[in-house]
Amino acid sequence: MRIRFTKMQGAGNDFVVLDETRERLPLRPAHYRQLADRHFGVGADQVLSVRPAPAPGIDFEYVIHNADGGEVEQCGNGARCFARYVADKGLASSRQIRVQTLSGVIAPTLDDDGRVTVDMGPPVFEPPAVPFDTAGLSPHAAGGWEMWHLALGAEPDATMVPLAVLSMGNPHAVQVVPDAEAAAVATEGPLIEHHPRFPNRVNAGFMQVVDRGRIKLRVWERGAGETLACGTGACAAVVAGVRLGRLDARVDVETHGGLLTIAWAGGAAPVFMTGPAVTVFEGEIELQD
Repeated sequence: MRIRFTKMQGAGNDFVVLDETRERLPLRPAHYRQLADRHFGVGADQVLSVRPAPAPGIDFEYVIHNADGGEVEQCGNGARCFARYVADKGLASSRQIRVQTLSGVIAPTLDDDGRVTVDMGPPVFEPPAVPFDTAGLSPHAAGGWEMWHLALGAEPDATMVPLAVLSMGNPHAVQVVPDAEAAAVATEGPLIEHHPRFPNRVNAGFMQVVDRGRIKLRVWERGAGETLACGTGACAAVVAGVRLGRLDARVDVETHGGLLTIAWAGGAAPVFMTGPAVTVFEGEIELQD
């Protein structure tokens, strides 16, 4: 099966984008893994599918598959690339679109400076909705909010990590670290991702607070490993920092792939994420059955 694709990136978080507005491609998890493979495929953190509007008042359906072939609920950097793609391809005439994801509707807007701002909707804090199993656990008060202390292993001397847990349409566990560059992302990240308290697995964020308007962030993404940037991870980290009393309502997020700006007014207000979205190249690939 030979298909066309577009390679895009948002702050270094890279994607293969597929146009399925005319017909659905008969892709299986193995095909998504092949597309994402950096040695035998195109190479990407996620594969994004552009599909027709599923309901009135919606412009497109946005379907996301991780590099491991699994479908996931949300991807913030991908949402910006999605908006740039449909605009560049002439599939949308408006600067703002409404897009259906597995977790709800988001609204990306093309900005005058070439960046894209996405209304990511409000954060979700109720543990069952994340989902996060709190049975037998008690939260620890922290700066007006709470942290959950989890053991990374069953051993008596297992490392304990304090985590702020929330959802941005997908699950996140954020810890505050003194130095993001020295954080144990490669070792603690997969342990947090697969912790049994998170039945759908979780994205693990490592946040260094530089000042009230700036953080450094690394994220171990569920199903992808550490990426150069994670849009929903940036949103989750800023929301956590605001609720913990460490950050103001507008924060610049430094990632290895570039700068994102996150704004959240608190409470039930939506989170707004602004950042780049760039086409890298286009091509065709023969997928193996």
